[in-house]
Amino acid sequence: MIVLGIESATELVGVAVADDDGPRAAVWVTGRRRHAEALAPAIAQVLELAGVELADLGAVAVDLGPGLFTGLRVGVATAKGLGQGLGVTVVGLTSLAVLARAAADAGVFGPVAAVVDARRSEVFCARYVLGDSEGDGERDGAASTVREVAPPRVLAPEALAVELAADRAGVLALGDGARRYAGVLGTVPGLRVAGPSLAAPPPAIVAAMAVGHLAAGGVGTAPAEVRPFYLREADARINWAQRDPMPPAG
Repeated sequence: MIVLGIESATELVGVAVADDDGPRAAVWVTGRRRHAEALAPAIAQVLELAGVELADLGAVAVDLGPGLFTGLRVGVATAKGLGQGLGVTVVGLTSLAVLARAAADAGVFGPVAAVVDARRSEVFCARYVLGDSEGDGERDGAASTVREVAPPRVLAPEALAVELAADRAGVLALGDGARRYAGVLGTVPGLRVAGPSLAAPPPAIVAAMAVGHLAAGGVGTAPAEVRPFYLREADARINWAQRDPMPPAG
């Protein structure tokens, strides 16, 4: 099974190819809100690096969000188009789960908070506990597990800091939201903010997670049914709703 993974939830655009033996190639480019222009060339480049053709793909994986609205629309639309054109399934993943899996694969154990910048002084966040296959959190070489302990939500960084402080547990904060609001989250005793390698969901993890999911008997989604996971209304709709009503005529 060869899978193309698409990542466009943040300012960075990434694509990767993975198979049963792991990632074969990955490409990162800076989207800077020009995801549509960046994604197609990145796909062509990663396929060339991996030595595969589009026809070789058995599935397409995509980060559904939450994240940047424009980036998610571009990534999901591209995944749907490829899935429909190739007649393959699409595996959708969340940006927060991908960040947690990336941390686990990097050898992180214990509590983590995956935090993606939501703009408007808010963040998207979910919390996980990373441990080994026995769930004891010890670094013994066993396959690491990712257990969600708080589902994806949107909240102010200050509210997240209060919540994490109340738990009184050392937490590793991942993602571009954690890095942007490091000053706020840094007030939490014992909290650490991950470095740049865990600032955005890695496309290689998107592809590898999909390969593992399908290999374990999981199924994907029909391309036409794939939808972004926004978690919050688009900024334009929020701005419109917050406008003052027009004064009455006369």
